Order: sequence, then C-alpha cells, then structure tokens
Amino acid sequence: MSTPPAGETADELPDGFPDVAPRLRELRRGRRLTLEAAAQRAGLSPAHLSRLETGQRQPSLPLLLALARIYGTTVSDLLGEVPPERDPIVRAGRAEPVEAGGWTYHQAGGSGRAMQPLRVRVPYGAQGDLVRVHAGEEWIHVLEGRLRLSLGDAVHVLDPGDSAHFDSLTPHRIAAAGPEGTELLFVHTLLQSPATELCLGGGAHRD
Repeated sequence: MSTPPAGETADELPDGFPDVAPRLRELRRGRRLTLEAAAQRAGLSPAHLSRLETGQRQPSLPLLLALARIYGTTVSDLLGEVPPERDPIVRAGRAEPVEAGGWTYHQAGGSGRAMQPLRVRVPYGAQGDLVRVHAGEEWIHVLEGRLRLSLGDAVHVLDPGDSAHFDSLTPHRIAAAGPEGTELLFVHTLLQSPATELCLGGGAHRD
C-alpha cells in the first residue's frame, strides 16, 4: 500500500473551526489553478484537495499555512476572520529594522496590504549577484548614493532622486553602485498570482 503525502496524514483541526471548504475552492479558482496544479504545489493528491474543498475533510493547521501561501493570502482570511482596522499612519521607530543578507529593511507601511513599502539600506557588494524573478510590480526611488539596477540584459545606474517602476517578472538585480552604499524607498506588490517565484544565482530570496 502506498504512503500518502505528509500533508494528508497530519492531525486535523479541532472541532469548532469554521468551514473553510468554500473559501479554499473560491481562492483556487480565483488564482486560475486547476485542482491538479494546486494539489501538486501543496504536496497533496487531487482527490484529497477535492475532499477539503467539499468539506469531507478538515485541513490541518500546517496545511492551511501551505495553502494560504499558495493562494497569496493568510490563514485568518481562510478562516473568515475580519482583520482589525488598520492604522493609516506609520510612525518612525515604531518597528525595529530587520537585517537580511546584508540589507537593512525599515517598515514604511502597514502589514497585510497588497502593496508593501520599505526603506532599504543596501551596502556595497551585498546581494549584487542575486537575480530575482517573481510576480508583481516594483517601484524604487533612490534617496542616497547610487544604485545599479539590472533589468534583463539592460543595466541602469540611478542617482539620488531617480526612480524605476517595472514588472518584477523581468529578471532583475539590485546593487549599490558605489562603496558608500545606497538607500532607497522600495514598494512592491505582494505575491497574489499563481506564478511561481524563481530566484537564481544565490538561492531562494523574496524581495
């Protein structure tokens, strides 16, 4: 007897959780994914995903997390929870900066929105060879220093005050053009598409 995928044998949610079946089906269809394609991404059989969408099985919490990522949403959304009212004002120093891969990220917008703005410090030589390809759009505005932006085969050098707005399915590299590094405002749309994120020349990375 064959062993089912791990996601099909996980402990199920306890009683009392809302019925997520209609929302799972709605999100999959909204992302234009076939049952087979969505099941493959989640590590499930199509039959098991079909049972989840018809309410014959309840998903485990880890499986909900996986499906939320595939469909570009949150577990709270899958469970039908109403998000709290968002504060439209982002105060300086409200959140601690986060460093990853040598870059320093400062939150410049609210969480959970389709558009994510950040203020980013890019040191010279950090992540300069990393190619990013993912669904969505990006807008970059240089505050300090000079930025080298590669879009496909084209290379652009941006000075303070310059901006770039591009489709992020175009392979792109972002790097400081000088030893002083660069600081920029960076806005991108969160992954809301079935297109799979590809990151080349440095492992998985998401802008």
